[in-house]
Amino acid sequence: MNTQGKKVLSEIETAEYIGMSRSFLRQSRMEGNRASRTPAPPFVKIGRSVRYIKDDLDKWLDSLQKLEHLSQCGGTL
Repeated sequence: MNTQGKKVLSEIETAEYIGMSRSFLRQSRMEGNRASRTPAPPFVKIGRSVRYIKDDLDKWLDSLQKLEHLSQCGGTL
């Protein structure tokens, strides 16, 4: 799927872009940042559609903790 040049991505495109499943995106929208160890990416509602702004996704990815060793995340995956 080619997302180059697109500003707003669908759920399917977003899942592929960030390398996560659609179920992760759905669950994170429902729970917000409460239960998940990985914070939810920001999204917008346009009518009944959920969309993700590519610039926001890039910022969200940059904000995630970078690890050099698995022990930095508490030893669990």
